[in-house]
Amino acid sequence: MSTSLDSGSPPPAPRPPTTALRQRLAELRGPSAAPHPLDARALAALAANPGCERRALLDGAGVDKAALARALGSPAAFGQSQFAFMRGNAFEARVKADGGTELLRLLGVAEPQEARVPDLAAAGPEGRAARTALALREATEAGVWTLLDHPMLALEVAGSPAYLEPDAVVVHPDGRWTVVEIKSFPMIDSSADAAKVGAAARQAAVYVLALERVAALTKGAQVGHSVLLVCPKDFSNLPAASVVDVRKQLSVTRRQLARLTRVEDIAAALPDGVSFDVESCSPGELTASVEAVPSAYAPECLAACELAFHCRDRARGAGAVESLGRAVRGELGGLTTVAGVLAAARGESGDAADPTVAALRRAATLRAEALVAAGAGRGRTPGRDACR
Repeated sequence: MSTSLDSGSPPPAPRPPTTALRQRLAELRGPSAAPHPLDARALAALAANPGCERRALLDGAGVDKAALARALGSPAAFGQSQFAFMRGNAFEARVKADGGTELLRLLGVAEPQEARVPDLAAAGPEGRAARTALALREATEAGVWTLLDHPMLALEVAGSPAYLEPDAVVVHPDGRWTVVEIKSFPMIDSSADAAKVGAAARQAAVYVLALERVAALTKGAQVGHSVLLVCPKDFSNLPAASVVDVRKQLSVTRRQLARLTRVEDIAAALPDGVSFDVESCSPGELTASVEAVPSAYAPECLAACELAFHCRDRARGAGAVESLGRAVRGELGGLTTVAGVLAAARGESGDAADPTVAALRRAATLRAEALVAAGAGRGRTPGRDACR
């Protein structure tokens, strides 16, 4: 029997979108635009902000958000450099050389040359996902070490299938499946940058979630709750490994993805004429289309979404408290604008019985007293103090 990593049940098998939904999403994307693939990094970011219908729709429709941001005049200022991309590919090739011998050694395999490396080639992402599922079942039944290099996994996200490609999945002889993440940031003295490790863990949790669906249909399979993170050792190009527990990230990702509004529901609520076709629409038309979809901006979006700068400018222009951060937004309750917060603090609006309004007025009083005291202190001189 397969086991999941926490009390949550395995995700259901992805259902292919209906022909009508597929056609609607293609219309939103533009007739000449190929769908932009949704990877695990984007999925982890989407799960971190499940209330953003704008990102859910754009990712579900396969819209290239980077191209859309450029067309809107707010290009994304982040992303992996070409040098880092090439360095990462070179390091991954080294780790997987000779049939993954070095990688399997890091897992403690005594005879890595005897491990199987099945061919996962197939037509299209659906075919590759089916071939991967078959290879996982065959490896589990065979009870031998098996390395799946760049398998394809399917996961339903907001009612649409997403196809994910982890660096590797290793099947143990006892039926355990381990996700392998290969990163190019260094592991110095057996320790790596905590922020980067956290991002890798969130990304790996998405892969584990997708593996659970296959494991639920495979006798004897068990998805490991720990992933193997492989990085360069110190300042060399030699691989070093660390086991990372992703149970917390998995639980959060499962819960957040379940909260996402279905893409078809978001698309059905759009007004006529909405299009994200960067080739045929003017910047004004694209802006109107983007603003037709509700967003949930937070400062954390700046490190995870290509449209973050556009959304930030809009939030600031509207005086929305979201621009101050999720923690501040949560503390302010029903007050949604900076102007409304200031008016409540000055006693010009709001119910004094409201705890949020009362706290704001108390904070404003304390601030005023502090400013008066500070002004009085600056007005004194040593001579005058001495005379008193």
